[in-house]
Amino acid sequence: MHKKTIAATSRLRRSFRKGCVLAVVCLGFLLTACGSDSNNVEPQIPYVSFSESINLTNQQYVNLRADNGAAYVTGGLRGLIVVRQSSSTYVAFDRNCSYRVNDTTCSRVSIDPSRLFLKDACCGSQFDLQGRPQSGPASRSLRQYTTTLSGNILNITN
Repeated sequence: MHKKTIAATSRLRRSFRKGCVLAVVCLGFLLTACGSDSNNVEPQIPYVSFSESINLTNQQYVNLRADNGAAYVTGGLRGLIVVRQSSSTYVAFDRNCSYRVNDTTCSRVSIDPSRLFLKDACCGSQFDLQGRPQSGPASRSLRQYTTTLSGNILNITN
């Protein structure tokens, strides 16, 4: 009777181990698959710490005096594009394109001459004035930074 109990216990342990191994393999597969999007393998635009203040009455920022006006500002990873949405609301985006973010020879977003959208001439991605991708290979929005308006001074931080 004792030998039967030992044999049964041994079989139970082997069965338990197989079940645990199978569970770990399945769990690993699920965790790897969760949250991954095979169409979105682009890395995110790197985070950089900065703080910029601009005086909106400066002639350099004359385009920011009208809604949907846009201007270039220093700061961020590759420079900033600031867009006026209304007299009290401004948004600021990093000029680093969200597609091929580590390409330092290209991958720089600019304001289209039509002033209706932003574009990266290298990859062909176009973004609306809220930084969302509209066409081209980029599938992520541009990195947006915090803006606060105090009188004529626009502060841009992350």
